Amino acid sequence: MSTVDAEWGRFEEVSFTAGGFTRAWLVALAAYGVGDVVTTIALVWFSPFHVEANPIIAAAISAFGGGGFLALKLLVLYGCLAISLWGGLADEDPVIFYGPPLVLGAMGLFATVHNLSLLL
Repeated sequence: MSTVDAEWGRFEEVSFTAGGFTRAWLVALAAYGVGDVVTTIALVWFSPFHVEANPIIAAAISAFGGGGFLALKLLVLYGCLAISLWGGLADEDPVIFYGPPLVLGAMGLFATVHNLSLLL
């Protein structure tokens, strides 16, 4: 059985910066965590003409309502954060380190723009 080094999550030991990590995750939170969530709520709950197109999100909303929707969004955010920290810092891989927040940010930006176009 292997043990995990207690210092694995330290930025001083890798070539990445805490500032770059913070900026990448702020973009992801703004686009995916706020923009997509707010515009999806506006469409699904306040527009009689629209339904959720993602079958996984639609099933969560159908089964658990708004709580299921938010829980699924948080699960994706925390899962990507875990991949970014654990994989990126342990392997010193910039793709794994910066990839998850950048992909979430791009997905969130696309979904937000698409949702806004449906609202207008």
